[in-house]
Amino acid sequence: MRIDIVKPADLAPADLAAWRAFQAADPDLQSPFLTPEWAAAADAAPGPDQGRVRVAVWRDGAGAAQAFLAARVGRFTALAVGAPLSDYMGVVARAGVTPDVAQAVRAWGVGRLDLANALADQPALGPHLRCREASRLVDISEGFEAYAAARKAAGGGVLQDCAKKRRKLERDHGAVVFTPEDKDPAALEVLLDWKRSQLKATGQTDMLAGWTGARLRALWTAEDPALHAPLFTLRVDGRLAATHLALRSHGALHAWFIAHDEAFARYSPGVLLIEDMLRWAGGAGVRELDFGPGEYQFKLRLANRERAVGSGFVGRPASPAAAVRRLAYGLRETAERLPLGRASAWPAKAMRRIDLWRGLGAFG
Repeated sequence: MRIDIVKPADLAPADLAAWRAFQAADPDLQSPFLTPEWAAAADAAPGPDQGRVRVAVWRDGAGAAQAFLAARVGRFTALAVGAPLSDYMGVVARAGVTPDVAQAVRAWGVGRLDLANALADQPALGPHLRCREASRLVDISEGFEAYAAARKAAGGGVLQDCAKKRRKLERDHGAVVFTPEDKDPAALEVLLDWKRSQLKATGQTDMLAGWTGARLRALWTAEDPALHAPLFTLRVDGRLAATHLALRSHGALHAWFIAHDEAFARYSPGVLLIEDMLRWAGGAGVRELDFGPGEYQFKLRLANRERAVGSGFVGRPASPAAAVRRLAYGLRETAERLPLGRASAWPAKAMRRIDLWRGLGAFG
């Protein structure tokens, strides 16, 4: 197959139609992060993606699009569109088509493509991954009651625990009110403040300052069913207790940023809010709530499906950029095999921190 490199805004109507058709045909490709709208929004908005997103389009002999892969392309490396806000990378392709991703790396003119949370079961990406983990999600396609019954039959008591905590919260503090697709701008600002305070308290990089916060606000105000960021809130006696900014593309809802008032922490308001979201989803055309990667207890208790994702890279053989990444993974894997205690995780943490800074546009 031949390959074209196209700016998101320059994709032909036939290409966009093919991209969306490939997504619609495969539930594992329907994430908002894999849509052409995500690529276009990132390329057009202020931030390190602006003007740097390029889409590799593989075509058959007749010129019809067979596969797509978008990336932010720099001088030496390419990485996920919207990093570090993006929770998925993947090739969007016609069923049975496996493009050569190394061909895209050469066409972009970079030394390597960094893969983060890439779909591990894709033949095009799986062989390039060096680390794997599970991304958890709730399949709600049969409705909330069917989901709840299946969770109960499987021995999961999380929904029963939610009912008890909700009753206690109401007894102790007053009426609990869930608002789907909340339009209150103050609630969004509270969410951002809570998340930034949480990052600061845990010694993490503030990833919501500057262009990232502006990107979230822009997606929250968008009304495109193909890509927007609805806000869900839980109030107790009129006081904001938990907030959740999700990302939605048609029937796929992705859990993105969630935070709560520490004064209500004992009642797990964030989990109560997710339960309300799941009840709402059944009647709102949502097929799944995707939690993304991460071994958090609430994900393990609520999820009924998972997707394999992983990190790695696709590099050109003689590229210095690929050699540096290969060395970094080698050090990481060696450390993880040795009985070094906490030190075994240091190389992986360092790589993640550097990749976060790169995604934010600090360098690279």
